[in-house]
Amino acid sequence: MATLLLSDLHLPRAPSPLRAAFARFLGGPARNAQAVYLLGDVFEYWVGDDIGLHDYAAEVAALRTLADHGVRLYFMHGNRDFLVGKTFAKATGVRLLPDPSRIEIEGRSMLLSHGDAWCTGDRSYQRWRRLARNRAAQWLFLHLPRAQRRAIAGGVRSHSGMAKRAKPEDIMDVDPTAVAAAFRAHGVTCIIHGHTHRPAIHHSAEGERIVLADWRPERMEYLVVAADGLRRELVS
Repeated sequence: MATLLLSDLHLPRAPSPLRAAFARFLGGPARNAQAVYLLGDVFEYWVGDDIGLHDYAAEVAALRTLADHGVRLYFMHGNRDFLVGKTFAKATGVRLLPDPSRIEIEGRSMLLSHGDAWCTGDRSYQRWRRLARNRAAQWLFLHLPRAQRRAIAGGVRSHSGMAKRAKPEDIMDVDPTAVAAAFRAHGVTCIIHGHTHRPAIHHSAEGERIVLADWRPERMEYLVVAADGLRRELVS
């Protein structure tokens, strides 16, 4: 049985082709998998389990059904859904993974990450990331009224979009030095990550780096790791 990996679906609150495709994925290919790894930014934003479990009730139920079917589910935080918490994990049956995580698939050691921590050239983003991942800051945010949390998330998304347009393209990609250090530190020859929205396979002296695709209406893709190798598949 294969292992499936995907990231950067950016599922919106409103009904959309992306949400419909994710439902087809969970009810189709994922049911025949050994394990499914969701490597961050599955949701466009997540401002607390108390809100997200309601906004994405259909996805929560589908994940629970998949877990009850015997498929192992794993979730790693992204830069949009880093507030996914234990209540979500309990409701869906997913296991929350630290970033990065070293795993074994088909007898091969691999390092999984969302990928944003390696974009070290984007210093302003890294400052924001440190604040966003601070436990005290998260506690304060999660105790704000729901409407205020939604408003803040909307403002952050708007600011992020404008900031990206003003930044050089190269600093929004992973830094080769940071990636090389991760290969060595974790003793792997394969890294799989998302975040950059630049799907590709890169080869270096340290090993192979596979970048997952972001989801768009014209390309909703996941990675299959099986005994006969790696391949990308589209959700039909």
